[in-house]
Amino acid sequence: MEAYFYHYLLIAVFAVVAILFACSPLVIAWFLAPKKPGQSKQENYECGIESKGDPWVQFKVQYYLYALAFVIFDIEAVFIYPWAVAFTGLGLGGFLAMALFILILVESLIYMWAKGVLEWN
Repeated sequence: MEAYFYHYLLIAVFAVVAILFACSPLVIAWFLAPKKPGQSKQENYECGIESKGDPWVQFKVQYYLYALAFVIFDIEAVFIYPWAVAFTGLGLGGFLAMALFILILVESLIYMWAKGVLEWN
């Protein structure tokens, strides 16, 4: 029972060390950084050009839908490459699993196409 507890204690120690490792540079920089506020530091930065208008611009939802579709099909490629490399050793089960995976992704592509998500207006 004690060995079981030590495994979780080790995970907790790793989590605390990871959090401290990530947060300590931020805290150190907050204390040591020079604080010289000014008007130019409070302005919005836009590639070195003086910004015009309100910086809070609402983007069309369609941009996010394209990004989401890209992520979905990018992850598909991440799964297909290792499957293609090990194709000959997987047998029928591996083939059917990937065929089902690709079928689900094709179904999502057809659904997005039917809903007009892929149409650019």
